[in-house]
Amino acid sequence: MTADAGQPGTAERHISERRIVEQRGLYFEELEEGVVYAHRPGRTVTEADNVLFTTLTMNTQALHLDAAWSAKQPFGQRLMNSMFTLSTMVGQSVTQLTQGTIIAQLGLTDVSFPHPLYHGDTLYTETVITGKRESSSRPGQGVVTMQHTGRNQDGTVVALATRACLMWSRTAHLEAQQGTINT
Repeated sequence: MTADAGQPGTAERHISERRIVEQRGLYFEELEEGVVYAHRPGRTVTEADNVLFTTLTMNTQALHLDAAWSAKQPFGQRLMNSMFTLSTMVGQSVTQLTQGTIIAQLGLTDVSFPHPLYHGDTLYTETVITGKRESSSRPGQGVVTMQHTGRNQDGTVVALATRACLMWSRTAHLEAQQGTINT
């Protein structure tokens, strides 16, 4: 397996003369502060998503489940569960930024939902890297701070969250996969 195919977010392997390109997230040194990473495709959210997520997480809030009651509330309809919105927003960033290159999610802060997301809306997420530093206690790893912004199909911001992740550097990750260093 070669270290990289030359493009961020891909790894290259050769098996029996056949080249295989494997999608991955970005390593610590590939993430750039201030860059906007637009995650596509968007995700159109449905009533089934809302009911399933809400009941799986035992959140019996009528704003998610009761159409008749919600119609009489200030927004006039059911709202998507905000934890579903948050989870989907973070999830949309995975393939582009952290797939196989994250060690751990360290925390979420500054989470807000300035506008509701409704059944049938499409959620689009963008991420800006707002900070990064090499770990002082874990060689070959670094802490990256990301600001996720979720917008609906009209561009209205529906969710914001700041996320901190412990990320691999490329060299340390390859060495760890080969078993030459302890993590």
